[in-house]
Amino acid sequence: MTKTAELIPTWRQILYSRLADRLETAYHLNRKVVSFQANKDEPIYRWFKYKEGFSSTLVKYFLNEYGKKAGKLLDPFAGAGTTLFAGQELGWKSYGVEILPVGVFVMQTREALNDIDINKLRSTIKNLWTELAKIENYDTHINHITITKDAFSDETEILLNKFLTYCSNIKDKKIQTVLRFAAFSVLEEISFTRKDGQYLRWDYRSKRNLPGKPFDIGKIYSFEEAMNRKLSQIISDLSGNTTNSLFEALENKPAIQHPVKIIEGSCLEELPKIEDEFFDFIVTSPPYCNRYDYTRTYALELVFLGNDNDQVRNLRQSMLSCTVENKEKVDHLQQFYRSIGKQKTFDRVLEVYNNSNAMMEVNSVLDELNKLEKLNNNNIARMVRNYFLEMCFVIYEMARITKSGGHCVMVNDNVRYGGEEIPVDLILSEFAENFGFNINNIFVLPRGKGNSSQQMGNYGRTEVRKCVYLWQKN
Repeated sequence: MTKTAELIPTWRQILYSRLADRLETAYHLNRKVVSFQANKDEPIYRWFKYKEGFSSTLVKYFLNEYGKKAGKLLDPFAGAGTTLFAGQELGWKSYGVEILPVGVFVMQTREALNDIDINKLRSTIKNLWTELAKIENYDTHINHITITKDAFSDETEILLNKFLTYCSNIKDKKIQTVLRFAAFSVLEEISFTRKDGQYLRWDYRSKRNLPGKPFDIGKIYSFEEAMNRKLSQIISDLSGNTTNSLFEALENKPAIQHPVKIIEGSCLEELPKIEDEFFDFIVTSPPYCNRYDYTRTYALELVFLGNDNDQVRNLRQSMLSCTVENKEKVDHLQQFYRSIGKQKTFDRVLEVYNNSNAMMEVNSVLDELNKLEKLNNNNIARMVRNYFLEMCFVIYEMARITKSGGHCVMVNDNVRYGGEEIPVDLILSEFAENFGFNINNIFVLPRGKGNSSQQMGNYGRTEVRKCVYLWQKN
């Protein structure tokens, strides 16, 4: 390369220069607030560890700081409903779109807790083990998929199936939901597995023939012991016996608290059905472009909820492309937009995507690294290309359904592959500008995200930006 060529800035550098004045180190934010960690003191999140998402503290901060008054609030990647219920507490009408059944079930449980009869719940729990002992034949079974087979001991599997059969016969749907949620929350600690990154790691005591060094997950609780602990925790929190009880939160709710609206499905197909300028505020955190496969991480929970092999496989393909297994959705999206009479919308979004020089540069660089075999998976380039294309459609729709003057807050991390940093914050913000958002701020956390041990070995220890974007509709 000549010295002249070395001086020519890349398109990513040019984009950075143009948006540099929007980048602001956010000393008022930290990793705890921008992750699930700050939710640990809140009952519903204390019962079940859903690590994908941000804290209710973050949501309330932005709603109070930038929301003129309570209106309509959306999270198109609702997860376990942090945005929805934080907004509900402040009097907002909350809407959430979520495709993963795990998140939907957590939100449904949170809704069921409103006005639940605690004394009736206590009575049901008191008789639980006596009733389970009466069940000889159970008609509800967990239908395991390949990656969850033999996750439980035979004794635990039988008790789980009896428990599900028992729950299906409870007439009070709120109590039925809470009991099922209690079992749902202890699946990992009664199994031979532990969540490890995006996979399930298996204990040496399982029936599986495991290669490598034996892995010991420690104590594996019996179903009865785990359930008694979890149910005691739930009753305690609901009864107001803890500092941050759910009871207290419900008592201190605003005069008008609207029920949350949960829309099950992909935001790629659900957002286009919403009318123009419907929402006042959006707070969301999409899946990151980091190869994280939620259908593997939450495989036990998915089969507990009744999903079979085909459903899990279809779910993986329907979710936003953030794993190397995702296939291209562009043809499906074109057919979908054509079916609702919006071919011109599809064409416009595709044009914005293709006209992003920084995006095209990223695609080109990754394709070249692929040819040189410098990526540890040859589908990474495809994943990145499709992730941004699908997010381009999501951002278009978010801009369309946001009212003039309304805000959008998005949490996301930049990523690095083959030593090349991909400025997710800048590229998504450029898309947003094209669709009518002002880029007010890109709040950068003081401490970034380190790259993987493999990348550190090859390219050194460097950080990539962890950001919260603040966009405002023109």
